[in-house]
Amino acid sequence: MEVEQSSGIEGTKKSSQPKAKRAKPEDPGLRKVFVPAHRYTPLKENWMKIFTPVVEHLQMQIRFNTKTRHVEIKAGKDTKDIANVQKAEDFVRAFVLGFEVDDALALLRLDDLFLDSFEVTDVKSLKGDHMARAVGRLAGKGGRTKYTIENVTKTRIVLADTKLHILGSYQNIQIAKRALCNLILGSPPSKVYGTLRSVAARSSERF
Repeated sequence: MEVEQSSGIEGTKKSSQPKAKRAKPEDPGLRKVFVPAHRYTPLKENWMKIFTPVVEHLQMQIRFNTKTRHVEIKAGKDTKDIANVQKAEDFVRAFVLGFEVDDALALLRLDDLFLDSFEVTDVKSLKGDHMARAVGRLAGKGGRTKYTIENVTKTRIVLADTKLHILGSYQNIQIAKRALCNLILGSPPSKVYGTLRSVAARSSERF
């Protein structure tokens, strides 16, 4: 009977694979926002509207790196508050997601505004025609349903294919999200409007 002999020592064999390079620690004062191809032209057209508030009001440095396709935001020596780095990133990200510059600017002016994103499939697994119908219910005829939810909840909503992005205060985002989820699940818009108005009225009374 053959017995396999082992030295009993593990880990002595040298690996022929090269050592992985140590990742450079990220600069806390630098943020990068990837720009998908379909947002290149709007970014080009609105560049000065984005550039001016970031540089003049937040005292940050900003550039678009054409090689990596990222908008790079960096804290400069004149940057008074490091929190401005996050504000500038949120502002640029909101625009890249599809919000108008004027809506995205609210993120710089107000402290209690946030961005939230989710997909239709996060709520319900839909495919083909069912997905198309759900997206159609979210927009409504001529975008009416979306506008109604925006106006009642004081939020801004972007429908990007099967993704939804909501900009607003934390509480208002939750109200809008619930209404959008109900529409995805198949509730008729009239029922969603009714629930939405009563919830919005209750929340405004609370404050």
